[in-house]
Amino acid sequence: MPAVYIGMGANLGDPLLTLREAARVLGQHPDLHQARCSSFYSSRPMGPADQPDYINAVLAAETCLSPHDLLDLLQQTEQLFGRVRLRHWGERTLDLDLLLYADEIIRTERLSVPHPGLTERDFVILPLAELEPDLKLPDGQSLAALSEALRAAPSPHDLQKIT
Repeated sequence: MPAVYIGMGANLGDPLLTLREAARVLGQHPDLHQARCSSFYSSRPMGPADQPDYINAVLAAETCLSPHDLLDLLQQTEQLFGRVRLRHWGERTLDLDLLLYADEIIRTERLSVPHPGLTERDFVILPLAELEPDLKLPDGQSLAALSEALRAAPSPHDLQKIT
């Protein structure tokens, strides 16, 4: 079964509780196996600054779902948690992004994998590296090298590990 990595973020309500519950719900889904969740990280928003800070994590799993079926599951889970899209990069109760699906490169109208911008986002790379330090991205980039470079630079998102 392909390994998949899901970015998780929230900044409305109780984001830490929401992410823990979303990880539990996804981890118990019959089509996701061997689910593991990174630590949780606090970060300033990437989008408009007039919103609360985010809590982020990465969930790793194996699945028999196709990439688009997994995307559907993630969007259904967002809806289960009351996701409302108010504005681009705006506040949200839960955001689930398919970061990686095995070593596939997917570009369709609905889905881009690896997730665009993945390599520049410390709030994604550092929790991902926590789970899979030796992972190579589909383009050959080393996750260890990316995370080392991000750790050496000041975080644009004021990233802080919280659990």
